[in-house]
Amino acid sequence: MKKTKQSPSPALSANARTVLERRYLRRDADGKILETPEDMFRRVAQTIASAETRLETGTDAAKLEEQFYRMMVELDFLPNSPTLMNAGRELGQLSACFVLPVDDSMESIFEAIKHTALIHKSGGGTGFSFSRIRPANDVVASTSGVSSGPLSFMKVFDAATETIKQGGTRRGANMGILRVDHPDIMDFIMCKRDQRVLTNFNISVGLTEDFMKAVEEDGEYDLLNPRDGRLIKKLSARKVFEHIVDLAWNNGEPGIIFLDRLNRDNPTPHVGEIESTNPCGEQPLLPYESCNLGSINLARMCNDGDIDWDKLGRTVRLATRFLDNVIEVNKYPLAQIDEMTRANRKIGLGVMGWADMLIKLGLPYNSTDAARLGEKVMKFIQDTAHETSADLAEERGPFPNFNGSIYDKPGVRPVRNATCTTIAPTGTISIIAGSSSGIEPLFAVSYVRQVLDNDILVEVHPLFEQIAKEMDFYSPELMKKIAEHGTLRDLPEIPEDIRKVFVTAHDITPEDHIRMQSAFQKYTDNAVSKTVNFCHDATREDVAMVYQLAYRSGCKGVTIYRDGSRDQQVLSVAKSEQKKAEDAPLPMEAHKKGRKRDRPRALRGSTYQMETGCGPLYITINEDKDGLFELFTTMGKAGGCAASQCEAIGRLVSLAWRSGVQARQAVKQMIGITCHKPAGFGENRVTSCADAVAKAIQLHLMEYGEDKVVENRNGGACPECGGPVEHEGGCCVCHACGYSECA
Repeated sequence: MKKTKQSPSPALSANARTVLERRYLRRDADGKILETPEDMFRRVAQTIASAETRLETGTDAAKLEEQFYRMMVELDFLPNSPTLMNAGRELGQLSACFVLPVDDSMESIFEAIKHTALIHKSGGGTGFSFSRIRPANDVVASTSGVSSGPLSFMKVFDAATETIKQGGTRRGANMGILRVDHPDIMDFIMCKRDQRVLTNFNISVGLTEDFMKAVEEDGEYDLLNPRDGRLIKKLSARKVFEHIVDLAWNNGEPGIIFLDRLNRDNPTPHVGEIESTNPCGEQPLLPYESCNLGSINLARMCNDGDIDWDKLGRTVRLATRFLDNVIEVNKYPLAQIDEMTRANRKIGLGVMGWADMLIKLGLPYNSTDAARLGEKVMKFIQDTAHETSADLAEERGPFPNFNGSIYDKPGVRPVRNATCTTIAPTGTISIIAGSSSGIEPLFAVSYVRQVLDNDILVEVHPLFEQIAKEMDFYSPELMKKIAEHGTLRDLPEIPEDIRKVFVTAHDITPEDHIRMQSAFQKYTDNAVSKTVNFCHDATREDVAMVYQLAYRSGCKGVTIYRDGSRDQQVLSVAKSEQKKAEDAPLPMEAHKKGRKRDRPRALRGSTYQMETGCGPLYITINEDKDGLFELFTTMGKAGGCAASQCEAIGRLVSLAWRSGVQARQAVKQMIGITCHKPAGFGENRVTSCADAVAKAIQLHLMEYGEDKVVENRNGGACPECGGPVEHEGGCCVCHACGYSECA
């Protein structure tokens, strides 16, 4: 395969600028945009460089500002989204992730809920361990009653999160973790079988070394009451493991976290034990810690088909200083977070564009050489970041909790930061950078994106388009064909070596995913956020194999997603037949007579319950012998504007169907319409009553096979634009508009 050359100066794509305008750029009170993307980068660079003056380092802040600006505007490095949004603005909250303590008392629980609201309001995500809460039906001495258990309180956290809009740009995301030895663990494992429950939570089971050994030996393990450490009972470890696998196979949750490994690498064990992570699982944190993340664009670290190690080293050193400066200028939402963050000064420098780098080097993602290179690249980044942190410690002093840390050893240079590296999901910032996400493979080489009502845009990976033109096999028809297939497999018109290099997430095996995750984890201080993609036909045994492989290969956690396993996965069409059906003329009889179909006395149909911000909405869809005929709606809460609007929607949809309009056209007009009171999260999110009606029609079409609907390979409909959502980096991302479930 011909190796590509690095472009001398990148430019923001049209899609990147759209994402920035929608989510990041400063606006006035009327919503008018007040800055360009370049202005935003300047604002961020100036704010972060100002830390040099505060710290009195003697560094020329103006010169450093220019270096920070060039690093960002050239897309070599981008910080996490809150830093881009809030640096130099009134809010000033720059951290992406936080962990809050939840102790076994009513006071602690509701203090945590209050703190969660403040963090979500400021634009951050939160992680919790609910393992300290006594189990359901345990004694409560102060009231002579019984405990309701951790799950009941998680629902209160979930409800609080649902009501909070994060500055109009981000919504709250939570991670809920329960230790596998908690007496309520089976209820926790099963809690998201109903996908309408805990919609603002990702959940993970905290697995211990003892539990994993018991799984391997088919033995039992202890369930302990966290209130007093008393043994409650013993369970078969293998049966519990199989339940975790079954639910993950069913809908992707729960994930798993290896708690003992998080604490094995805990840099400050004298300060506390790590019990939880941020919402995507890559950032283990002590209670009240926050972490500031940023990612180097590896696609920009190549030159003439080779890695530019000098440039990579310069970028790592500058980015490490940048992230340490963020800690200084950050406006933390809580005094406790300010104190703990400054005491440990954790930063998380990661990467994006890894799949792009491999393409530029001509290496298939699923090759042994690619995994070995991943180790080499991440070791270089980690070593350089640690050296820079040691230099910063000489200049500014080590982190305050250094004494007693894992670095407090003879002959070891003190460091400024307790951790330096993290592989975080980069969904939105990778769109801005025009790169692949994190260390994920490509999700697609080419895909179809609908803009406005009827305009169809075929998006092609720029490196593939460049190579196709250089090798003279490019054509618009081929690009559309690739989009329809979703992969280059079985397309002989494309050279074999190109097909091998441009593999997608569904072309590679789950073992390949874990091998790459393990390669990067080996040289990452914190953890690696990654999604292991399975095909729809994968078995529970396949999921169990991946979990055990992740454990044996040194990973700190695993997130999996089996294609098509969520209830409301978006429906689309991969072939042109559906488009023909949509554009077909109305039935001849309707044209001739100019009237709609008459209603027979009896119709068959189904009723769907959809949760909306106004309460449950019951949607009945009836059919006659020719297809969909009518739609009725009933609000769970009688009366009101919402009920009348839903009735109007039902009447108009019914009239359209009886007049010959295709069902898919009705869905296209309503999907993604938003109101002030959305409900749910991720694939379960309903953005309005109209959106609920559209999703109910989709479910009906899936159930009864109308219009020859097929499933698209993605994670659902984007709640903001209706586009396809992809599972990557432990999160859900829409590449059409930049929406990220975890941002």
